[in-house]
Amino acid sequence: MRESYLFTSESVSEGHPDKVSDQISDAILDAFLAKDVELGIADNSAVNTRLGCETLCTTNKIVIAGEGRGQLFRTIHGVSVVDRELISEIARGVVKDIGYDQNGFSYHGADVEVLLHGQSPDIAMGVDAKKKKNGEEEGAGDQGMMFGYACNESEVYEKGSYMPAPIYFAHKILKVLAEKRRNGQLADLQPDSKSQVTVRYVDGKPTGCTKVVVSTQHNEKSRNGKKYSPGLIKEMISTAVESALPKGWMPQKNSDFLVNPTGNFVVGGPDGDCGLTGRKIIVDTYGGYAPHGGGAFSGKDPTKVDRSAAYAARYLAKNVVAAGLAERCTIQVAYAIGVADPMSVLVDTHGTGKVDEKKLEKVLPQL
Repeated sequence: MRESYLFTSESVSEGHPDKVSDQISDAILDAFLAKDVELGIADNSAVNTRLGCETLCTTNKIVIAGEGRGQLFRTIHGVSVVDRELISEIARGVVKDIGYDQNGFSYHGADVEVLLHGQSPDIAMGVDAKKKKNGEEEGAGDQGMMFGYACNESEVYEKGSYMPAPIYFAHKILKVLAEKRRNGQLADLQPDSKSQVTVRYVDGKPTGCTKVVVSTQHNEKSRNGKKYSPGLIKEMISTAVESALPKGWMPQKNSDFLVNPTGNFVVGGPDGDCGLTGRKIIVDTYGGYAPHGGGAFSGKDPTKVDRSAAYAARYLAKNVVAAGLAERCTIQVAYAIGVADPMSVLVDTHGTGKVDEKKLEKVLPQL
């Protein structure tokens, strides 16, 4: 990559339809895992949770599907059946926490359909722990390649973050807006929103934002009955957006800070767009600044290496940078279903490393 360039990343809020789906899938997984902990079987690979949970959200409808095993399933006539009422309540709780109580999508009005069923025995037999001399090892739940990335760009703004500046600030803008929506400072905003940040790099370092785009759902009228326009929304959120950026980074030209470019954003969330689990994989990682293996995270237990191996690769890359061994680090791992050890490990420090990459490739998998 050139030393001087523009790079853009986007983020989405907790109320974005795809993120609603992600959060429901993860909340259901959390309930399964919590039951394992309660019963003391979290480390027992013969009986602990396996789950791949997918969620679809649309106008007053939530569909939850997938397969797994765990203590929230029970066997009836040889068939694994899940507690549908409990799963429905978990989904409604997520929607309520996000803040959806609208005519087209609400925690109490949405119909919830649960289609979870038992895990395929063919998959289970490949994943179940195998006895080895050094103990038990579970096989990977699928094949694929996963990436982890870290850099020191964001360290001057938040210690320990190790993220590329564009995605870091795209996330931060929406975190600030969500916080102010929840505490009543921006009470006329609704949960669905997106941000997009373009960062200028000079000599390989982020120096400021050239463009900022925010689309945020809002009430049709203010508390005093005034109809909202994009200009009013822009005026309402500009201070909050600027507070999320480093001093001097906020674009000064009116045309470089875009708010609700379509002109209106009253109908939003799953009522405006259908949401699906796993459709925001670039938002969930590095905003396009690093490679992605293609697998999503949400709703997947740790045997699904799409999630666990990507987390592990991120952890290792982060520690390489934190230890001062490199300014940037990308790690790729690849797996085969049913096999515990990775098929390959690649470490790339992008010319910033202080330790030979081949040495890191030997050492890091042992951690």
